[in-house]
Amino acid sequence: MTAAGVMAATGVTGAATGAAAVGAGATGAAAADELVVRNPFDGSEIGRVAQSSASDVDAIIARARTGAQIARGMSRFARHAILDRTAALLRERAEPAAELIVREAGKTIRQARKEVRRAATTISLSAEAARSQAGEVIPFDAYEGSENRRGWFTREPLGVIVAITPYNDALNLVAHKLGPAIAGGNSVVLKPSQETPLTARFLVDLLIEAGLPDEMVTIVHGDRHLAQALVAARDVRLVSFTGGFVTGEAIARVAGLKRLAMELGGNAPVIVFDDADIDAAVQACVSGAFWSAGQNCVGTQRILVHRRVYEAFRDGLVTATAALRAGDPRDEATDVGPMISESSAQRAERLVDDAVEAGARVLCGHRRTGSVYWPTVVEDVSLSCELWADEAFAPVVALTPFDTEDEAIAQSNEVEYALHAATFTSDITRALRVAERLDGGGVMINDSSDYRVDSMPFGGAKFGSMGREGVRFAYEEMTQPKVICINA
Repeated sequence: MTAAGVMAATGVTGAATGAAAVGAGATGAAAADELVVRNPFDGSEIGRVAQSSASDVDAIIARARTGAQIARGMSRFARHAILDRTAALLRERAEPAAELIVREAGKTIRQARKEVRRAATTISLSAEAARSQAGEVIPFDAYEGSENRRGWFTREPLGVIVAITPYNDALNLVAHKLGPAIAGGNSVVLKPSQETPLTARFLVDLLIEAGLPDEMVTIVHGDRHLAQALVAARDVRLVSFTGGFVTGEAIARVAGLKRLAMELGGNAPVIVFDDADIDAAVQACVSGAFWSAGQNCVGTQRILVHRRVYEAFRDGLVTATAALRAGDPRDEATDVGPMISESSAQRAERLVDDAVEAGARVLCGHRRTGSVYWPTVVEDVSLSCELWADEAFAPVVALTPFDTEDEAIAQSNEVEYALHAATFTSDITRALRVAERLDGGGVMINDSSDYRVDSMPFGGAKFGSMGREGVRFAYEEMTQPKVICINA
C-alpha cells in the first residue's frame, strides 16, 4: 500500500482532527504546534498530529466526565457489541494496520501482522469481559446472624481513566488499556507515545466506527507537561501507564489519591541448565532477544548458561544471531528492523561500548546504520555494567556461565527489575523449584522469556510493580466492587 493509502486507512491526513481529538484544535482554534511523525527507518514524514498543552486539561477532563456519564448508562451488552465489532473491523483491516505499524514503529511486517492479530484478540477478550465479569453472589446466609440475608456484588466503573502507552507495541498495548476500560464502563483519556500516535488513532477510529460514543475515548498528544497535568487531575480515578521507571516515579509523585497501574519494564534473565535441549533454547533465546529490535520489556537480556554446555550454547546462539537479517522492515525477509529512533540505536551502541571498555567481548553484531542496530551478543560483561544491571531495551544479549543453581538464581535476582524470567531444563522438579525461587511476575519454562498470551496476568514483582495487565486482570483494576445486600 502507498503512503497515501496507509494514511487514508487511518483517517489521519494532517493535524489530529475528528471526534476523538481534543486539544487546541478541539476548541476551534488553530493548534499551537504540530508533531511531525516520521518513519524510523528512512526518516520520511508519515503524518502530523496537533499538540495539546497543560492549559487544555480542564477541557479534556470535562469531556471525559461527559464520556463517563454516557458509559455508565450503557448496558453490558452494548459495550460487548461495540468491542466485538471493533475486533471484527480490526481483522478486516489487518494489513493496513500492520503497514502503519511498520511505517510508524519500525516493526518488521511479519512482526506487525502478529501484533495486529494479538490486538484483535485483546479486544475480543475485552468484549467477553464486558458480558461475563459482572460480579458474584455473596453467601450471606452462610454466616451466623445473616441467615435471612441474600445478595451479591457487581463490578462498577471507576469513571475517568488516564492511559499512557509506549511505542514498542503501539497497537496492542493501546488495546490493553482501552478494551478493559470500555468493557468496565469507563471513559478514557488516551495519551499514546509521541513516536506512535497514528497507530493509536487507528484503533480509536475503529472503536468509534463500531458505535462507541466518541466522548468515551479522548485521544490527546503532547509532552510531559500535558501528561503531568492529566495525571494530577482530581477527577481521574486511575492512571494506567506502561513505560519507564523514571516516568513511573514522576507519575507516582504527582498523582495524588487515585489508583495507579504501572508496567515499568524489565531485565529478563534466562537460565540454561546442562540438561536442556540446547537447540531449542538457542532458538527461543534468539526470538526473545531480538523480536521488535529488542524493544521488548520481557525480551531476553541476560542468559546464564551452565558451564558444561556454555560453549555449545554460545556457538549456537552466535551462529543463529549472525544469520538474522537486519534492515528495511517492509521486506518480508527482514528479521530485525530499525529501533524507534537513531538516538535509541546510538544508546544501544554506547551500552555495548561501555561494557567492552569494562572487559566484555563482542561475539557478533555491534554495528549500526542510522536507526538499525545489528543484533548483538556479548560475553564477559561486568555485573556492574549498565548493560547487565539495567534494562537495555535494545537488540543486545549478554552471556555468562554459572556452576551452581544457587549461583544462577542469585545473579538472576540481583537486579531491581523483575518482570519475566525463563529457564531451560529437562528436569521438571528442578524447573518448578527454580521457578519458585526466581523473582518475577512470570517464569517461562522451556520457552522464551517474552512469551505472553493476552489473557494472562502480566506485571512485575519488585520495584515499581503496581497492578496487572491481561484483560480480566486489567478489568478488575479498572472497576470496583459494589455490594447489594437484601434483608428478607
